[in-house]
Amino acid sequence: MILAFVFAAAAAPGQAGDVTYRFEWQGAGGYVMQGRMSFDVALLGKRYVLEDDLSCFEISGTKDGVPVGRWALGMLLPETTWRLTFAPTPSEFVVFGEDFPMPQAWNMDGFGRNCGDPGFGFNIGGAAQDLCVDGALIVASQVPPPRPMPVERANGIKFASDACRAEALLSGLY
Repeated sequence: MILAFVFAAAAAPGQAGDVTYRFEWQGAGGYVMQGRMSFDVALLGKRYVLEDDLSCFEISGTKDGVPVGRWALGMLLPETTWRLTFAPTPSEFVVFGEDFPMPQAWNMDGFGRNCGDPGFGFNIGGAAQDLCVDGALIVASQVPPPRPMPVERANGIKFASDACRAEALLSGLY
């Protein structure tokens, strides 16, 4: 049983009833963030999919092609800033607006100070869309807050072992 968990954790696929997506954010100053997520296909009919609806989630960032950090759902702690608002139709993350002052906060508060050191996070708020690296706001990564952030549906995505909630990983063993 333990050996089975080790093999399952090496590269966890999205769960059988899940839909998977990938996305790429182009920031300023040569910063890029790529990510992927999955959630139950039954949630496609909802207006919004939120952070607690996700089965798997992971992001990683680069500056001019050089890795600067990574964060995954398995790293979530009680003190982690974690907010996600995804609109299945039209398949995009919600961006800043009157109804959503901070729709995305992925291991990063609005000040860019709590992504950890080492650490990595992303945020969309009233000031900008931007990154946090090693506990510091990366002002050079900032782009305007209302810029659209589309997401692409992608079947067969594999996730790192720490990208999925524990119950999602364990459910793959049965």
